[in-house]
Amino acid sequence: MPWNPDLYDQFKAARSAPVQDLHALIPDRPYRWVVDLGCGTGEHTQALARRFPDAEVTGLDSSPEMLARAAAHDAPNVRFVPGNIAALSGSFDLIHANASLQWLPDHPALLPRLWSHLNPGGVLAVQVPANHDHPSHRLLSETAADFAAALGGYTRFGTAHGASPVLSPAAYAEHLDALGAQDITALSKVYPVVLDGAEGLIAWTRGTALVPYLSRLDDATGARFLAAYRARLQAAYPGERLYYAFTRVLFVASKPAE
Repeated sequence: MPWNPDLYDQFKAARSAPVQDLHALIPDRPYRWVVDLGCGTGEHTQALARRFPDAEVTGLDSSPEMLARAAAHDAPNVRFVPGNIAALSGSFDLIHANASLQWLPDHPALLPRLWSHLNPGGVLAVQVPANHDHPSHRLLSETAADFAAALGGYTRFGTAHGASPVLSPAAYAEHLDALGAQDITALSKVYPVVLDGAEGLIAWTRGTALVPYLSRLDDATGARFLAAYRARLQAAYPGERLYYAFTRVLFVASKPAE
């Protein structure tokens, strides 16, 4: 099961609210080189290109399906390229990452690597989901443990226990300060989403968290995995209405000018 832009966009408004807040935190500067790490379907890359028309804006993503959808955006100063965030090259005035860095491990080591690609006077702007302690994710990890052999030992975050790499706002601020960052803003915010019980939560996770699991399973095993996950969710959420406290961590910091 590859990334599916239609499934991801099923909750487009809810998923867009955090990045809109992130963009409001980005200072207006004469950026020349901008990169959007994990650009997905490209809407937010396009928004950056429109806001900073004098910049060359690159959307980077590893999913061919997402890049195919992103290619429909035709701003003259934007381009979309395949690539891996962990293998980022080049130097930029603005490094933007919307709901993508949670897929990479060891954020205390990741931040210095990203910082090294930031030009003096540049800005790092990031938002990541922070729902790893929510039952939806804990139950998904439990289901994955039951299918460990079929998954080849895969865990979502690449660690033995599938622990999330996402840090607290305070921890991000401390790591950024250690790098010499200025004008640090780091915060956590809840973006509530009302879902149709367990089935609504499955629909939500099919666009994101379920993808790396189902993509590693054949159709029959994937159906059993989904049924097992559904049973856990239905036991936890028997009602028809589910208030999902969708939590995000946002941080923005500037690199001192030389």
